[in-house]
Amino acid sequence: MVVQAKYEAGVFKPVTRVDLPEGTVVEVSVPGEEPTRRSVRESDFCGMWKDREDIPDGVTYVNRLRERDGS
Repeated sequence: MVVQAKYEAGVFKPVTRVDLPEGTVVEVSVPGEEPTRRSVRESDFCGMWKDREDIPDGVTYVNRLRERDGS
């Protein structure tokens, strides 16, 4: 159930009538701004294997692991 409510004087007040037993505990989800997503290139992990000769790229590395494990 989604209930639209207005926040006034520290209390969430439903905009329309809600049929719930008195004392029912509910969860309130307030829409907010989307978190800013960073580019993968800004991650600390980006480029961490750049000087490794045994790992030419991620796909090759994963394929080698799968072959080794028999997956």
